[in-house]
Amino acid sequence: MKWLLILLMLAPGIGFGQRRPAAKAPAAPQKSEAPAPTKWPIDSLVVEGNRNYTREQILAVAGLKVGQLAGKEEFDAARDRLVASGFFEMVGYKFEPAPGKQGETATFQVTEVDAAYPARFEALGVPAPELVNMLRSRDPLFSTAKLPPTKPVLDRYVNWIQEYLAAKGSQEKAAARVDPVGPDKFEIVFRPARNFPVVAQITFEGNQVVPQNVLRDAISGVAVGVPYTEERFHELLETAVRPVYETRGRVRVAFPQVRTEPAKDVQGLHVIVTVNEGESYGLGKVDIAGSSPLKPAELLKTGNIQTGDVANFDRVNEGVERMRKALSRSGFMEAKISVDRAVDDGKKTVDLTLHVDAGPQFLMGKLNIVGLDLNGESEMRRIWNMKEGKPFNADYPQVFLNSIREQGLFDNLGETKSQVKINEQDHTADVTLTFGSSGPQRPEGRGRFGQRQ
Repeated sequence: MKWLLILLMLAPGIGFGQRRPAAKAPAAPQKSEAPAPTKWPIDSLVVEGNRNYTREQILAVAGLKVGQLAGKEEFDAARDRLVASGFFEMVGYKFEPAPGKQGETATFQVTEVDAAYPARFEALGVPAPELVNMLRSRDPLFSTAKLPPTKPVLDRYVNWIQEYLAAKGSQEKAAARVDPVGPDKFEIVFRPARNFPVVAQITFEGNQVVPQNVLRDAISGVAVGVPYTEERFHELLETAVRPVYETRGRVRVAFPQVRTEPAKDVQGLHVIVTVNEGESYGLGKVDIAGSSPLKPAELLKTGNIQTGDVANFDRVNEGVERMRKALSRSGFMEAKISVDRAVDDGKKTVDLTLHVDAGPQFLMGKLNIVGLDLNGESEMRRIWNMKEGKPFNADYPQVFLNSIREQGLFDNLGETKSQVKINEQDHTADVTLTFGSSGPQRPEGRGRFGQRQ
């Protein structure tokens, strides 16, 4: 027991003789992690799928700019603005980190409304250029060359026109309508909402070279049933009747008088047109002025516009179209050719000067092949002549597919199709060839290559 007591007495002594450990300082409160960023600076903006409208026009409506902080909320709002414009059937977007940079690359994918018609202004009491400038200042997508006839577009422009007229002190109400101007051709007309008398019947006087029924047929489809204004009717004579005479060399045809009276048997106006047919002119020289990516002599040979004969402008236009297609096959897909006339009344001839606006040259981009096995795909790539980086010929993909079918390279070849994706920024065109199968492959077939099942 003594030892036990000593041990018990010593044990507390040892405990009291030790230095008490310093009290631990309370742990600093941990900082909560900052939330992950949801917006990043825009490093670049790309637009895909646009045909009629430029990247700059579309981005102006979207309202986003390079350098701006943006995330899902901003891109959703930009997409909604584009959809609300009435110019696009579908709008999508994607954004991803910009390679090697503290920012994001954004891409808008748009599908434009297919229908798009020229627009003009009629009887609104304000010069058309004023209205054009006003609408262009309020909508970056506005153009009289092409407008989609969608309700959002037409309603918006009608409201802006009415506001502009009211500011000028006019009480005129505006309206928009789509009118025919030829076979399968239409235009959008902004005009007063009040009713105008419509054209019910048309008669020509003074015509001898072209029969009455031919002239009526030329203009009736675009004029009968249309509200009448003298200015507009003269425009229809120029666009619908003048070409009938210009196929016969009558380039000086004129319509000096147009008068109206109530139609007798139907409600509307009977329009009587006086025609001065003029003399027949021949086609003189045809030249190309300015630069052209193809040799002028080769283009003129392709056009095959015959000189020395009657100046038939249907044939002239056909020749110009052949020349435009030749430029397109060389990659100049946006090429335009304008024609200036020089009429010599003394010689009764018309000389033509052609001006080529070639635009950018598009090159072949990537070739994608769908529906073939490895051997078939390899062979298609081998015999595909339009290699990457070469001038793009928009006719070639379908010509190639037709040739494959004619050669019988595949058994049971079903539907084939080609799709072209135009890249406006780098002026390239990617092609996707799709090979379908009409059924199970037969080993005894003469085709040499296989398709995926």
